[in-house]
Amino acid sequence: MAGGLIKRGTGHGRGRRRNPPLSEINVTPFVDVMLVLLIVFMVTAPLLTVGVPVDLPKTKAAQLTDEVEPLVVTVRADGSLFLQESAIGRDELVPKLLAVAGANPELRIFVRGDKSIAYGSVMEVMGQISSAGFTRVALLAELPEESAGTN
Repeated sequence: MAGGLIKRGTGHGRGRRRNPPLSEINVTPFVDVMLVLLIVFMVTAPLLTVGVPVDLPKTKAAQLTDEVEPLVVTVRADGSLFLQESAIGRDELVPKLLAVAGANPELRIFVRGDKSIAYGSVMEVMGQISSAGFTRVALLAELPEESAGTN
């Protein structure tokens, strides 16, 4: 009678030997997420350029390369002033620059002025920035059409 209760060949030990645990890592979800992130960054990277639309004058000066992103002050044709992309008043320029730069007077500041604005207006802005203690102030311009394609 006891022999009828024992079934041979159907024990749990054999079933485990036939189907061992899978030791591979499934990387398909990881690759899917990475591809989606790559596409998102490729689409958003061109949109991250800082600037207010302004018609810059042309020059043949060489382009500057710097590792630290500079601050950009823009003077539009109507005389309005922008720090990066936010509009500010002329009396707010120095306090905001000092707040952003902190204790770093060596921070590079680019001044962009519309080519139709008076030279004196741009120089007033540069004077304000220089009198606040910033030593690396520069004007921005566009390269002329004939030399832009040769670089």
